[in-house]
Amino acid sequence: MPLSPMNRREFVKKSAVTGAAVVAAGSVAAAPAQAAEQQRDCHPRTWSFSILGTTDLHSHVFDWDYYKDAAYTDKNGNSVGVARVATLVKQQREAKGEDHVLLVDAGDIIQGTSLAYYFARVDPITGAGGKKGPKHPMAVAMNHMRYDAAALGNHEFNYGIETLRKFESQCHFPLLGANALDAKTLRPAFHPYTVKRIRVPGAPDIKVGILGLTNPGIALWDKDNVSGKMVFPGLVEQAKKYVPRLRALGCDVVFLTDHSGLDGSTSWGDTLPYVENASNLVAAQVPGIDAILVGHTHKEVSSYTVKNEETGEDVLLSEPYCWGYRLTVFDFELELHHGQWKVTKKAAQTLDPKGVEEDPEITRLLKADHDLVVKYVNTAVGTCTQDLSAAESCWKDVPVMDFIHEVQMQSVKAGLSASDAALPLISMAAPFSRTADIPAGSVTIKDIAGLYIYDNTLYGKKLTGAQLKDYLEFAAKYYHQVPAGTKVDTSTLTNANNFLDYMYDTAAGVSYDIDIAQAEGSRIKNLTYNGKAVTDDQVFVVAVNNYRANGGSGYPHIATADIAYSSTNEIRQLMIDYVTAKKALDPKDFAVANWKLTQAGTPVF
Repeated sequence: MPLSPMNRREFVKKSAVTGAAVVAAGSVAAAPAQAAEQQRDCHPRTWSFSILGTTDLHSHVFDWDYYKDAAYTDKNGNSVGVARVATLVKQQREAKGEDHVLLVDAGDIIQGTSLAYYFARVDPITGAGGKKGPKHPMAVAMNHMRYDAAALGNHEFNYGIETLRKFESQCHFPLLGANALDAKTLRPAFHPYTVKRIRVPGAPDIKVGILGLTNPGIALWDKDNVSGKMVFPGLVEQAKKYVPRLRALGCDVVFLTDHSGLDGSTSWGDTLPYVENASNLVAAQVPGIDAILVGHTHKEVSSYTVKNEETGEDVLLSEPYCWGYRLTVFDFELELHHGQWKVTKKAAQTLDPKGVEEDPEITRLLKADHDLVVKYVNTAVGTCTQDLSAAESCWKDVPVMDFIHEVQMQSVKAGLSASDAALPLISMAAPFSRTADIPAGSVTIKDIAGLYIYDNTLYGKKLTGAQLKDYLEFAAKYYHQVPAGTKVDTSTLTNANNFLDYMYDTAAGVSYDIDIAQAEGSRIKNLTYNGKAVTDDQVFVVAVNNYRANGGSGYPHIATADIAYSSTNEIRQLMIDYVTAKKALDPKDFAVANWKLTQAGTPVF
């Protein structure tokens, strides 16, 4: 839906943006001709403004890959980081007028890179040893960019509520979460919304209500951090409560920032009564919304329209990918009717920051922090006897995955009670990165961080043999069915059912085959423990990360299974500690080929 050419005279008129909990935006003096034009027309009937949007920045400040210790590159030629996005924001403000532009984020800000980890754990923003903590680099960058609001993402809770609250206190803009409620009072634990005023000379202010919604999956994925403290009802349910409230406050435009995708899907099965990716449902089922900034799913959706079921009005949605790959621009035109502003046109597009220069002020403010993290990730922790690559980890049992399994099983074993220590112990882990590689020779923190990119902690849970087989059958739906006698193409083999790499668990400690010639649900063959067939009533302790243990990706049985062990230590740090203690990483100590893909019983590889 392309936006028709706007009246340039109205487009460049000066306005002022104000709002609670946000630093007042600076103003730009109008050019003499524009100033004269404003004086001649002091009763405008039309006005325009824009809302710029980012999402899933995951603490990408600069165009840098800390795992590779090099400038970021990918096959699509993207750049990352808010430093480049900041330049696009400046360009939009210069083109449209400083006070015609609002800036909003849709969440997942403070987790995702080594930079994020450093300021959460190594030199935490909450302080350590009685010392005051530093400012979070994302707070510094986003304050400089003059964000007006940001929704809470699920990853905001990964480091605990104390870290999130400290980050919130460092921001000059509100973190919004209308469906993040105090568990005891059921009152909002964060600001549900903020209202911005766009001043129009000689006419009423345009009031823009910005409502923030986060993901109900936080209740599962960060159960250890939020259980008993916060609850997270559905997006549709809370939007139905707050959108009418914003309209009752006189908002001329109601804009939502949702940390929730577009397609109505859910990754947790029926564990929660709420939908994970509900932005399309919010648009369809909640009247009174003009536009929605979408996040969570790391996709680029430039412009998408949903018709509201009650009013028939079009709701405009846009998702600007992730990591600073894109910037969404929502453009609005309004007309004044009987003293009230009405939206007459709206359009969205995404802009690519690739090729623009990084904002020099962000570089000045945060280069020292960046350099600290670069030095940290290049710290050597030991050596490796041979190159360990994850390139084939999604279809072969490779030694680098057994490294993860070994650390998980050793850590859980050391913490089990005497009775649980007598049970067979196995491990589950997913191939998070196909590009991960631990080189022969010196092993640094970045090598290990590149293999285990998430800040997951470790659990030991109990499953029966029957439940274990169900679990592995669920994992095996990751593969497309390939009939016997048909050549297997690894480029098209995986990610069936939209089951992504991070969702696919392999097991260690048991042996099994995955027969990809068979239909889903009938693929696990020859499941044995210590050479004997696993029985349905046999009980195992399963080492597994907290995301999976709490229901992430919808695996059967695991979320409700009895807990034998839990730890607040990140698995990545346990891997670093393992190499540090042993001084040498040698696959002879842990590599065991215990699973393989077959077609009608014949090994594929």
